Amino acid sequence: MTDSPLFEIHHETCIKCYSCVRICPVKAIKVDVNTEFPSIIRERCIGCGSCYMACSPAAITYRSSISETRELIASGKKVAAICDPAISGEFHDITDYRKFVQMIRNLGFAYVTEVSFGVDLVARGYKELLEDFKGKYHIMANCPAVVFFIEKYYPELISNLAPLVSPMVAAAKVIHQCYGQDIKIVAIGPCIAAKDEALRFEGDGKIDSVLTFVELRQLFNEFNIRESHLEFSEFDAPLGNRGSLYPISNGILQAVDINEHLLSGNIITTEGRNNMLNAVKEFDTRIDLIRRHFNIFYDDGCLMGPGTSQGGEKFLRHTLVTEYANKRLKTLDPDAWKRDIDGFSGLDLNRIYSADDQRLPLPSEEKIDEVLRMINRQDQKNNEIGCESCGYSNCRDFAIAIAQGLATTDMCHIFSGRNRQEYIRTLRTTNEKLAKTQEALRISEEKAKHEKESQQETSGLISSMLQQLVSGVIIVDENLRILHANKAFIRILGEEAAMVDEVIPGLEGADLKSLLPIHFYKIFSFVLSSDESVERKDVQYGSGILNVSVFPLRSKKFVGGIIRDMYMPEVYKEQIITRMKEVIDQNFDMVQKIAFLLGEGAAKTEQMLNAIIESHQSQNKK
Repeated sequence: MTDSPLFEIHHETCIKCYSCVRICPVKAIKVDVNTEFPSIIRERCIGCGSCYMACSPAAITYRSSISETRELIASGKKVAAICDPAISGEFHDITDYRKFVQMIRNLGFAYVTEVSFGVDLVARGYKELLEDFKGKYHIMANCPAVVFFIEKYYPELISNLAPLVSPMVAAAKVIHQCYGQDIKIVAIGPCIAAKDEALRFEGDGKIDSVLTFVELRQLFNEFNIRESHLEFSEFDAPLGNRGSLYPISNGILQAVDINEHLLSGNIITTEGRNNMLNAVKEFDTRIDLIRRHFNIFYDDGCLMGPGTSQGGEKFLRHTLVTEYANKRLKTLDPDAWKRDIDGFSGLDLNRIYSADDQRLPLPSEEKIDEVLRMINRQDQKNNEIGCESCGYSNCRDFAIAIAQGLATTDMCHIFSGRNRQEYIRTLRTTNEKLAKTQEALRISEEKAKHEKESQQETSGLISSMLQQLVSGVIIVDENLRILHANKAFIRILGEEAAMVDEVIPGLEGADLKSLLPIHFYKIFSFVLSSDESVERKDVQYGSGILNVSVFPLRSKKFVGGIIRDMYMPEVYKEQIITRMKEVIDQNFDMVQKIAFLLGEGAAKTEQMLNAIIESHQSQNKK
């Protein structure tokens, strides 16, 4: 048998409803913070199947034994099927159990037997154990989910687990003794945890594969096996007696008349997820006051096990099991059964258990308080109060699970609802702001559109105006590539530029260095790098002279230039007048400076002469 995980969660199907997280009795499913998908912590799982039953999108599957069973049957070796008596409640659509037996044979099984005989043997072992009371109370170990739960979460109670194998393993031991150690065995039942239980046993207790009732139905469909096509067939010996009542929780007690009377008996029977959890807890803490043995099943007995078809009706199955038991008892040979029971009295049904403590350390009170504040449940710190919708009995336990990394705050409906309302309010406010922003944006876009159209119109007018100028105008970028050039500039540069203009209208994108001589374009390069203007510089170009002014438009990004051909009549006259004015202005400034200097000298001479006269007059008087 394979040792792959018993359960898997498929993320492609999972809708992240966290029903599995809430229902898991041991919190063996955690939510990954990064992906928000739940995942099963295999070593913590007890195989109860609650997550599988609770998953509405069917994102959780359990380990299939169908291929394994096919291979066993096809191997050529003899294979025996041992059927749990709960099969009578599952297959209510089959009118006679003998037809059902033949349907299993047609799959290729050499023998088809009942687990009921194994129940009879184990029940007799319990009767002897409980009647030989020596002061220690026991928990009956028929349900593998209960056994795994105690081993992992109450390992101190292992010594209280009844040291007897389950009826399934007891039946396997019987088959090996009857048909040889080489025979292969496939158990058929309602329990998924039995798949992992079977992995623990070797030798005469070995079970090679475990099929659930659901898997058995799939095989019937695959091989097109129908009741209407088949004749009757009986189970192979040895046959069970009142062990057929085993699917009902107290059926194993009634199989051998263990006293369960409320007044005179000393055993308590309970079933179901919450009852199982509470029963083990109370056995651990109150057994000195309870003073009873416990017969515990995780599910509602085996009637509603996770390996049965979903949607089954408990009390209908209960009735079918009791009717089946009555029918079997009517045809049972009690003497033959007694001989068989006595013949297997020496069968070793003892077992041992292994502690596998999976309890997590309790977080500090500071950490628990921090989580309670985070979910706004700090008022529940010292109270065992909670709605339990998160899967925990109270808010404190939930906070502990969060601190241990097993749960998330979103699992609390109250917290999530409050956050959802706050989110809705925030979303509503945000939507209102967004609507206002969108309206403002619309107005801004309209305005920008008008401005753009106006700019385009203005740009067109400016471009038209530039084209009418006599002077050449050019704008270049940081790579000295032309962004704009008017017709006058192209005309000034001559035929070569005109040819380029035919290919590239307006010389747009042309490299200025390829159009101008080095001493000319270096003026543009200088202005671009220095951010300083060069004004009215005369540049020799060919046989003529150009008057060039270059200035930065945007720092180290764009440069503009105005080029004037000095030999053009309009420019020539303008330049003569301009430069004559400059000469006149310069001469006038010089004359003013000479006059100033002459005036200053005459004043000083006059002062000196007056001083001499005054000195001469004063001496004459003397």
